[in-house]
Amino acid sequence: MRTHRVRALLMGGQACVFYGAAEFSRDTDLAVLADAANLARLRQALAELQAEPIAVPPFALKHLKRGHALHFRCRHPEALRMRVDVMSRMRGVDAFAKLWKRRTTIRLPDGTKCDLLSLPDLVQAKKTQRDKDWPMLRRLVEAHYFQHRKQPNPARVKFWLQELRTPELLIEAARGNPAISRRLTVSRPLLSPALAGNVTSLLRALGDEENAERERDKEYWLPLRQELEKLRHTSRRSKKAES
Repeated sequence: MRTHRVRALLMGGQACVFYGAAEFSRDTDLAVLADAANLARLRQALAELQAEPIAVPPFALKHLKRGHALHFRCRHPEALRMRVDVMSRMRGVDAFAKLWKRRTTIRLPDGTKCDLLSLPDLVQAKKTQRDKDWPMLRRLVEAHYFQHRKQPNPARVKFWLQELRTPELLIEAARGNPAISRRLTVSRPLLSPALAGNVTSLLRALGDEENAERERDKEYWLPLRQELEKLRHTSRRSKKAES
């Protein structure tokens, strides 16, 4: 991606590894800028990887802009069978220009630079209907809290209070920052039981919060899934006609 100057940000399980919440992943998930010039560069990168589409929708700008993911499987010997999933729009996540501005850039042991979704953006992207995303979301914020709680600043404290999902840590963070917590109860009401140290109520509220996000994600994906089914049907008819 860097060789071909693709404007892309690593996300998904591989990004989680860099943030200290290890997750085994065979996939490379990328958020990309959806414009014609960047997609032309992406095509060049995928061609070098000998990557082939493995599912609908086909590689087209209109599908990325709509919010669909594009899926590829690499055939290059150095990336054999690696899956690459590409998206441009995600529910509840800002437009790519803002994601790029907030990106985290790390340097790998061989000197290669890697651009990642910022941690808050990655956490937001993980708020899906998939069961596996919620434990990972919790570990991501836990890892950040343990790494930085001895050096808090307003931005970190706000992030913890908005995103922590571990009751004991959320109570600790809320009671350690009562003024900010009270202000944030408007956007996250479960900070009230956190301030009160009520674990039972907090657990119930965390469950309700997760369920609400899952339902919003289902509603978001419903029309997109219907579009995918139509594309699959069209693709099957086309293949039958060719045969």
